[in-house]
Amino acid sequence: MRYFIELSYDGTAYCGWQVQPNGESVQGTLQRALSLLLREEVPVTGAGRTDAGVHAAMMVAHFDTKDPLPTPPVREGSARQTACDYLVYRLNGVLPHDIAIHRIYPVADDMHARFSARARTYYYYVHTRKSPFLRDRSWRLVKTPNFEAMNQAAAILPMFEDFTSFSKVNTDTKTSICHVRAARWVQLSDYEWRFEITADRFLRNMVRAIVGTLMEVGRGQLTLEGFRQVIELKDRCAAGDSVPARGLFLQNVEY
Repeated sequence: MRYFIELSYDGTAYCGWQVQPNGESVQGTLQRALSLLLREEVPVTGAGRTDAGVHAAMMVAHFDTKDPLPTPPVREGSARQTACDYLVYRLNGVLPHDIAIHRIYPVADDMHARFSARARTYYYYVHTRKSPFLRDRSWRLVKTPNFEAMNQAAAILPMFEDFTSFSKVNTDTKTSICHVRAARWVQLSDYEWRFEITADRFLRNMVRAIVGTLMEVGRGQLTLEGFRQVIELKDRCAAGDSVPARGLFLQNVEY
């Protein structure tokens, strides 16, 4: 039987979502916990592959089991838990503090956490004032860029489909076509801003490369027409540097 699992995690200590031979991953940590509790090997497939240091406010994954989920013990005077709720409780008890399980529920066997997803939303956080509480969740900017100009540039993104210029090179991606539904900068406080972008799919490193290039617009190093030309060139070398991973969050996955 197939189940969807909704979770969040702080990616600071991990080499990313996907299992890697040289570091601890969120996927590997979750698989070990599920295999321990269900007493069988439980591969997990995620809705995306967040990079090292990237966080997720909501990641969706799926897993399959041969046997029904364990039923919770009956406690007198307490409301009876479902098997899914009981597994959520047990997983949160064995997983490290930086991974939290929110929900588990059965789905049709042909539902796929990655390929059935219709859209994903990422947030990238920046701040312009030193803060000890934001250093692992947001990128500090020494000078405040022109966010109005960056919003004008962000509005250009949905006009294009090929985002080769913002993709990490030498990947196994078969196509660079993505459909961006919306992209904008939102002010959260006097010194905090957030870039929000929603698309049907994202290329590796795409959001961080977009933000890095938008920063060039905000600093006056790139015009709006120049930003458009960066996309048209379909050349990663034409775009700006990738911004640090710590400000990036996978915020939502739609099905």
